[in-house]
Amino acid sequence: MKPNFEAMSRKELLAYIREHRDDDEAFRIYMDRVTAEPTTEIYPAPQSIDDLKHFPELLEKHRRERKENQ
Repeated sequence: MKPNFEAMSRKELLAYIREHRDDDEAFRIYMDRVTAEPTTEIYPAPQSIDDLKHFPELLEKHRRERKENQ
């Protein structure tokens, strides 16, 4: 009996896939979720020293969002 992949979180599903590498259905569902998520925000390269002042804040925001989505 297979688990309910739809009820699993993305993190749980990834853990399942790592343990059951030949389960194509689980992999397909996982990839559908990954591709359905909005793309991450893209920031332009810093153009000046002033632009770098905000870098630590942007980096922390990115890390928080990434952690939440795993």
